[in-house]
Amino acid sequence: MDELTYEIIGASIEVQKIMDRGLLESVYHQCLKEELNHRKINFQTEIKVPVLYKDKELDIDFRCDFFIEKCIVVELKSVQELTSVFEAQLLTYMKLLKSPKGILINFNCSNIFYEGQKTLVNEYFTSLPQSN
Repeated sequence: MDELTYEIIGASIEVQKIMDRGLLESVYHQCLKEELNHRKINFQTEIKVPVLYKDKELDIDFRCDFFIEKCIVVELKSVQELTSVFEAQLLTYMKLLKSPKGILINFNCSNIFYEGQKTLVNEYFTSLPQSN
């Protein structure tokens, strides 16, 4: 999972290197789709995140930007700074999709690696078998 995280962040860095900063999130979304395809990384995009209450799916229109290899949720932003609201959004999608890991990526920064990404894990991650 760490190697996949590295690949996703690397793909994001490549997109930013080519497109620079200051564009709308939708532009980076399309570029990252192309980059992930180029790297042969399996993903779903703009998938509806189901919200169940007492076995009934509620009519809530949550959509995550990317669900990669059915284990990592990726949310893209192009904002001045990442806030706790964006982290809460990512944690919500991770919990509802039972995803152990999530990455928040902000393309509106100087350097994605140092200031434009945040990786989050949850209770599903701690229950994964750890490799030595």
